[in-house]
Amino acid sequence: MTDRDESTRDRAGRRLFLARGLAAGVGGLAAGGLAAAARAAPVAGAADASATPPAPPDTEPFWGVHQGGIATPTQLHTYFAAFDLTAKDRAQVEQLLRDWTQAAARMAAGHTAAPLGDDPMLPPSDSGEALGLPPARLTLTFGFGPGLFVKDGKDRYGLAARRPAALVDLPRFNGDQLQEARCGGDLSVQACADDPQVAFHAVRQLARIAYGVAEIRWVQTGFSGAPAGGGGGTPRNLMGFKDGTRNPRGPEFDRVVWVGEEGPAWMRNGSYLVARRIRISLEHWDRTETDFQEQVVGRHKMSGAPLGGKAEFDTPDFAATDKDGNPVIPEDAHIRLGAHETNGGAQMLRRAYAYNDGANVTAERWPPWRQGMMYDAGLFFLAYQKDPRAGFIRVFEQMAKLDALNQFTTHVGSAIFAIPPGAQPGGFIGQGLFVAA
Repeated sequence: MTDRDESTRDRAGRRLFLARGLAAGVGGLAAGGLAAAARAAPVAGAADASATPPAPPDTEPFWGVHQGGIATPTQLHTYFAAFDLTAKDRAQVEQLLRDWTQAAARMAAGHTAAPLGDDPMLPPSDSGEALGLPPARLTLTFGFGPGLFVKDGKDRYGLAARRPAALVDLPRFNGDQLQEARCGGDLSVQACADDPQVAFHAVRQLARIAYGVAEIRWVQTGFSGAPAGGGGGTPRNLMGFKDGTRNPRGPEFDRVVWVGEEGPAWMRNGSYLVARRIRISLEHWDRTETDFQEQVVGRHKMSGAPLGGKAEFDTPDFAATDKDGNPVIPEDAHIRLGAHETNGGAQMLRRAYAYNDGANVTAERWPPWRQGMMYDAGLFFLAYQKDPRAGFIRVFEQMAKLDALNQFTTHVGSAIFAIPPGAQPGGFIGQGLFVAA
């Protein structure tokens, strides 16, 4: 054997030893040793936001009064992850949020999660699959679930007294068939981008940074029919109807979405997110007459106009009747039961994505009660509002009981998160909660 062969063998053996050592927890990995190493680079620049290279075109701002990904024009793809905290104390949680903030700011600007290192004997500071890709309008939106404050009856991090009153446990609604593996979470991260690989890469880096402090509970991918680049136009859902036509706009948007003086100081300029995974029986829907589909939804399928109207953004006339005295928009139509006019003024921002997770053995909950291999596809419903008690809960309690669309839909996943305000350079997401606690 030559000297070169021996050198190659020695390097290969050393790499194998390191790989085995990491897998076995060598060097305190179980205690977060690798997590600390993965987080080291972002933290180094935490006090100096100017250390981040200039942002290229096709970027959405990260720093600001509000978090991105809410008022941002809808991107084409999302990758959403809910995390369970395994941190032993509040200091670890705070450090994780500091590290996440710095990594998110870099990635939103089109850069790697941390400056790339040059030591081949260490894990890379970024997995690299987004190298060479444009920022694709990436936004990262962070949320705090009820479990951050109290979990299993325990105040794990001394934050129970600071849980906002609006961060309620969602009630069980009529027809819910929730799967535990698709519900809840102590923290949430939603990446939205016009490129699915950019969105996944961003969450993947944050999950790596969280090793030893938080672990993924569930994830959901989604896609939107919104025009590329954030241009105008209402996206269509998998049922073929426009989704989000009556979203609040202008000054109404601020009133509906952002927490104001009514909320705790650390949540002002933030929002609350309700996430629901809704499976749609597309096989059943696709065999239904267009006229019946329009009666169920309350809109014309092609134009998006409310029944009785001519254009998408016409105000629905819920008092209009036909020649026989029947409501033009049926009493159980989806848009009637979801409208602020029929819910005491309750509103929310719908920022939903379609999802398609292949096919599964499924049984329908309504006639004809078919079962077998069916699409595991539907709507990843995301609703932002300043108080879910007066928004989503108020609206959906009625819809869950009476909505004609329920014969085609089943809610199988559910979660709620407090979305704190945006961060300023040098600060971090959720700073008001932790610094004042």
